[in-house]
Amino acid sequence: MRRGPIGRGRLASALLSAVTALILTGCSGLPTAREMGDMALLRTLGVDNSPAGVAVTGSTGPRARGLQGEGEAALTLEADRTSLGSACLAMQGQSDSYVFFGYVDQLLIGQTLAEEGIRPVLDYFARDSELGLGAQLWLVRGATAREAVAAGGDQGVDSRLETIRKDSEMGIANLTRTAGEVYTDLLEMGSAYVPALSPAGEGEAVLAEKGYAILKDETLVGFLEGEEAKGLELLAGGAEADILDMETDGEWVSVKITSARTGSDLSFQGDSLTGLKLRCRIEGRLSEYRQPLSVEELKKLQTAVEKREKTRLEGALEQLRAWGTDCTGLGARAAMTHPARWQGIQEDWPEWFSQVPVEVQVEVKIL
Repeated sequence: MRRGPIGRGRLASALLSAVTALILTGCSGLPTAREMGDMALLRTLGVDNSPAGVAVTGSTGPRARGLQGEGEAALTLEADRTSLGSACLAMQGQSDSYVFFGYVDQLLIGQTLAEEGIRPVLDYFARDSELGLGAQLWLVRGATAREAVAAGGDQGVDSRLETIRKDSEMGIANLTRTAGEVYTDLLEMGSAYVPALSPAGEGEAVLAEKGYAILKDETLVGFLEGEEAKGLELLAGGAEADILDMETDGEWVSVKITSARTGSDLSFQGDSLTGLKLRCRIEGRLSEYRQPLSVEELKKLQTAVEKREKTRLEGALEQLRAWGTDCTGLGARAAMTHPARWQGIQEDWPEWFSQVPVEVQVEVKIL
């Protein structure tokens, strides 16, 4: 016989009775309660290779203690073990507090480890019940992740990483990636891009943005920086925070990019792929100028911006094609209009991407 829905009051009463029974019988089915002050909540985790196997470094960031919330220095823990799991377990014995990994939202991977392959790290994060794949992923360029985490000193590096993240248009890194996004790209496309950092910031900054690391088949193949990094952002459609200083008729003006979207399409002759067409639409507005521009001056400015952005796009494409890494998914996006034909070339797309002619069009509209 089907029963009707249980009311909220009856359900709450039933749950309370069940919990009470568990407590009275001494059942251990409930998790052990812990005070937040008795826990070390790791925020940043760095992973490197080491002679022992793997080196793990964790940081809590500044901590609050006592009723008045007195500040304490960031807690940094280190462990070198054969596996990532055993290293994390070893860190438990290095603190008087219970080390909790469920708050880790920043994952740093050292360059040497990335050159060997990051898949084991992502596999572990995917399987671990506390960590998960929601953490922001960064690749430390020219140094170890341990050095990058240690660069924060008593204050830790989590606040600096939050500053670099593009939480708003004032962020430094235009394209941030979660571990899950990178993991998915590697599984589906065989390549991915990751924002790169270096523990050699300017002034008081402990970390500096260093372009983007490009991964192919889980290993690092190279970096894009400068104008090529800006080109990658255009390909991925994430250049909303860019500002261009341009000269027109002897006067300097600043153009703030407000949106950039790049579409792709495949060209076929019969069943043979003959080309890849890219069309990038960019919108911006004048943010600084001495005097308003005439219609003719505005057209000249738009043409100059189109030329500059096209050069950036082509520079990034040239390097990505040389590596056979379509890490922004141009082929997959173009396949939406050619699903049947895409199935015939999808498996060999990295080779096609490296060889097929590419046509780039850029359209700029400035307000």
